[in-house]
Amino acid sequence: MKINGLKKFLKEVEKAADGGFKKDLALWLEGSGMEFLAIIQDEIIRTGTVDTRRLLNSFQRGDSDSAWSLKSGSLTLEVGTNLTYASLANDGHTTVDLSSGKDRRWVPGRWKGDRFEYDPNERESGMLLKVKWVDGSGYWDNAVAIFEKMFDKSLERRLQGWMDSLGGA
Repeated sequence: MKINGLKKFLKEVEKAADGGFKKDLALWLEGSGMEFLAIIQDEIIRTGTVDTRRLLNSFQRGDSDSAWSLKSGSLTLEVGTNLTYASLANDGHTTVDLSSGKDRRWVPGRWKGDRFEYDPNERESGMLLKVKWVDGSGYWDNAVAIFEKMFDKSLERRLQGWMDSLGGA
């Protein structure tokens, strides 16, 4: 998200707050990122997105599949996941990768009664899926919409709190 005039505002306030404001803002931004990750996880669960917990866990700070980068100098926070199938689960996909022609229909594993167990190391058995469109759940899009509504109000309250504290100094 881009906030017009934030850099200029930060410079003015930083002079008055002796640099403590920027540190406080970075902590607030980090907390906002954590809140966004929680919203994404909630949406993965709420929408019933097919998940083996790997997708859900990848939206946790510190997970090996997580994307988390906070640059306090420019007050930039990037959060997300490094899992390649995350966008497929959100947007939808076919069982054939149209860009590469790679057939994703073969799923290695074994049948145990009427239940299929996925096993990426299985070489002898598996199941063949029909070519079809798999709808995405929109979990990411939903989470962004929810967070944007919350972020604006949170930022406004936080900035007002900082302004009030500077006025009382």
